Amino acid sequence: MNFGPRLAALRKATGYTQVEFAEEVGISQRVVAYYEAPTAHPPANLLPDMARALGISVDELLGTAPIKRAKRSTSSRLQRRIQEIEKLDARARRQIMQFLDTFIEREKFKQKAQAKQPA
Repeated sequence: MNFGPRLAALRKATGYTQVEFAEEVGISQRVVAYYEAPTAHPPANLLPDMARALGISVDELLGTAPIKRAKRSTSSRLQRRIQEIEKLDARARRQIMQFLDTFIEREKFKQKAQAKQPA
């Protein structure tokens, strides 16, 4: 597999969109799209940042070593969101928590209502 398709597969396996991956690496989404093309290759100085964002080694990213582990998309994506929330000020965190609590309670209520409906 060429570098571009490998990068795209690894990015998707970790749950990153092109925009999220670009932000993590410090490049634009257009550059990520370019590097995911079958014949493109990023400059060597970007490889460590890309590998770090994907949670793998540069050798694994380049395909010269087998990938030892792959992050699960849902949990890693959620963890990235939580880390971003933790960086916010206390007021913003409190507002987000209130929103999440409201959403969770609404979903629990919907599940209970569905469970009580006759089949």
